[in-house]
Amino acid sequence: MIRTTRAHGMIGTETRHDPAQLSHGPCRAVLVRLPGTTRLTYRAVPALLVARHDPFDIPTLNTVYFCSASSVLPKLRRSSILRISLSPLYFAPPVRMAQTATTHASLGLTKPAPIAIPQIAFSAKEIDFSEWKGDILAIAVSEKDMSRDENFKFTNSILKKLDGQLGGLLSEASTEEDFTGKAGQSTVLRLRDLGFRRLGLIGLGQCMPSAATAAYQVLGEAVAAAAKAAQASNAAIVLASSEGFSTDSKLNTASAIASGTVLGFYEDNRFKSESKQPLLKSVDIIGLGSGPEIENKLKYASIVCSGVIFGRELVNAPANVLTPGVLAEEASKIASTYSDVLTAKILDVEQCKELKMGSYLGVAAASANPPHFIHLCYKPPDGQVKAKLAIVGKGLTFDSGGYNLKTGPGCSIEIMKVDMGGSAAALGAAKAIGQIKPPGVEVHFIVAACENMISGTGIRPGDIVTASNGKTIEVNNTDAEGRLTLADALVYACNQGVEKVVDLATLTGACIVALGPSIAGIFTVHTQ
Repeated sequence: MIRTTRAHGMIGTETRHDPAQLSHGPCRAVLVRLPGTTRLTYRAVPALLVARHDPFDIPTLNTVYFCSASSVLPKLRRSSILRISLSPLYFAPPVRMAQTATTHASLGLTKPAPIAIPQIAFSAKEIDFSEWKGDILAIAVSEKDMSRDENFKFTNSILKKLDGQLGGLLSEASTEEDFTGKAGQSTVLRLRDLGFRRLGLIGLGQCMPSAATAAYQVLGEAVAAAAKAAQASNAAIVLASSEGFSTDSKLNTASAIASGTVLGFYEDNRFKSESKQPLLKSVDIIGLGSGPEIENKLKYASIVCSGVIFGRELVNAPANVLTPGVLAEEASKIASTYSDVLTAKILDVEQCKELKMGSYLGVAAASANPPHFIHLCYKPPDGQVKAKLAIVGKGLTFDSGGYNLKTGPGCSIEIMKVDMGGSAAALGAAKAIGQIKPPGVEVHFIVAACENMISGTGIRPGDIVTASNGKTIEVNNTDAEGRLTLADALVYACNQGVEKVVDLATLTGACIVALGPSIAGIFTVHTQ
């Protein structure tokens, strides 16, 4: 049955020994009507010709009809074709698609709304906390700080002073709320006739030195949550006990508080129909010192947070929005924003073929979204390089598992947009390093971005691919795609002359089973 509907047609790819045909490469068997006649016949049209022209505008051919597989095969078997592989009708092979396809996906018509990243100004001050004026004053207390004497009065000097100003309200409220300073506890009081409208108590737990940084970052997150609930535009944070802190401890504590506040306050509402605008504009950290050193530490924390937030946005974006092309575009934006220290090189399919990246391209072959190999390079402003480092991130913008499809309970296919978390971390680091501009080090950020999908052009279990270093790899499971893409990415990284490589990847769910969602597994052959 002759069909003219493209979506339901099938075509065959044939390979001949005819030297004339070999000069044009593989051919496609096409049913055509010869010019000036009504007779239909099969003609072998060079694949390159089909790729470069719309089939309805192929020279020397008048009208092109596409037949079902059942009607094409009998004719093809009688010709001198050596091998036939049928595939869904598609006029542009992957190479052409990679060159002309737009990077912005249109599937689902979803576009992220522009969301402003919180711009919170942090200041370190040495003032009497009771004189501070603003929306919310947060006091960080440990379980030890909440101890009381025989008269049921606080022994901690800050809590004792504050309770006296409030006429015992703090002691009464903490008893009623059963607030004992344990980690995760918090309570907020609405006040009148004071410089601050709300007073928050945030529990630090026992706050062991080994976990102090994490505890103070959680403190910042708790302050951010309280500020959101109160719709506060400014806040201040005081530690009930900071005596005995070294200078480095104060700097690290202030940095952890600032990081927790920024990350805790930010919400990714780009894909919600309605979202609230952030209100928190400034945070004062009281009692941990003041001056240029701590101010620089706070600025450094804010810069790192901007990279973390960027990485989170990449991971949160759905696969129909964040395609490999869009990921490459985002990487290029980073390089253009910090063009004084960053450069970008994006390799397409043909360039990857020239580098013989068969392992990477094998994974990408099944997807309609072409792969993009991303290489950002940071060089210090003064050009002095003492060490070279590569950060390689796994960049599967979606992982279906391929022919070894992710199925069954616990397969988590619905969240496989996060399989590019390694690349998100790498590009987030590039964004931060572009602002920090560390001296003496050259950093290469490398991502082999693609999708692991299913189609007739994809790799199959049992296939053998060849990586760019010549190593052949037998693919026994197509859901082990991460190591295939990383193989060529790591070879590329080593060819940049780097001394050390950091490989970031969501390589196996077993790591989460073993360590939980908050701890990363680190593997190395080095002991230092």
